[in-house]
Amino acid sequence: MTVFIDFILVLVGLLLLVWGAERFVEGASSLARSLGVSTLVIGLTVVSLGTSAPELLVNVTAQATGVPAMAFGNVVGSNIANIGLVMGVAALVLPLSVHSQVLRREYPVLLGMTVLLGAMVMDGELELFDGAMLTLALVAYTAWTLRAARSAEHDPFLEEAVAEVPEAMPTGKAWLWLLVGLAALILGSRSLVTGAADLAAIIGVSDLVIGLTVVAFGTSLPELAASLAAVAKKEDDLVVGNVVGSCLLNILVVLGLPALFGTIPAGAEALWRDLPVLLVLTLVLGPLFLNGKRGLYRINRWEGGALLVAYLGYVGWVFASTAG
Repeated sequence: MTVFIDFILVLVGLLLLVWGAERFVEGASSLARSLGVSTLVIGLTVVSLGTSAPELLVNVTAQATGVPAMAFGNVVGSNIANIGLVMGVAALVLPLSVHSQVLRREYPVLLGMTVLLGAMVMDGELELFDGAMLTLALVAYTAWTLRAARSAEHDPFLEEAVAEVPEAMPTGKAWLWLLVGLAALILGSRSLVTGAADLAAIIGVSDLVIGLTVVAFGTSLPELAASLAAVAKKEDDLVVGNVVGSCLLNILVVLGLPALFGTIPAGAEALWRDLPVLLVLTLVLGPLFLNGKRGLYRINRWEGGALLVAYLGYVGWVFASTAG
């Protein structure tokens, strides 16, 4: 009965996080429109940060409830899921290629931040100084992205991102959705972390493992839903942009901000198992951002299938190495 209750808590938490993130983005985007913020800025900041809200609220809750290892696992596992699961499933449906110059400039930043994260946790944890460095990097990245976007002309990713900005709504309704969405995110994160932590204790695995798998999968669901919606419209630049942007914000925001308020342990196994997997998957994306001899490089369906198999194999490896 206890396992069943914890499973329900996890499921309810996931549903609240997905639903709450959508309502929060709708409300925040509409309020930004009413303040005269351009749809380009909204698409690159408000919408992007809103889709990372589930991961952030989960990590804040994990810190506050005494399971900080789950926070680190959530980010690393979410980034692995974004590349292996989200991009893998999307490429199975629609072969992906990158036409956007903005995304070509963002990929080296993602690779650099992934390497930096690995260097920061070589001592086994993220501390206040690390959080401050990531927060400063977030400010610099946001300013650089907006400047690059304003100078770009007819960029496919930017056009697709602007098209995805929610429609305006009355101010009262916008505030209502914003507050309701935030409440759903808070309740969902609490439910998910409580249920996941209890399940970890019952089945005998660490909070890190639950964060890498169950929690990471759940908090990646908004990105999966957004990517499948973009696939349906054949907006492959938006699919890739969602993955790159989510992975960057996970490192800079979802880990950076909680680290300002408390130490986040990484765990020894993350150094030899999880971070190397994340780095390899990030490197695998490299050719997607380069021009091949015959034009743009594409992630075809078989390569998308390979990414998905790699993700499933990784999840199996995590549980197998824990059991061993």
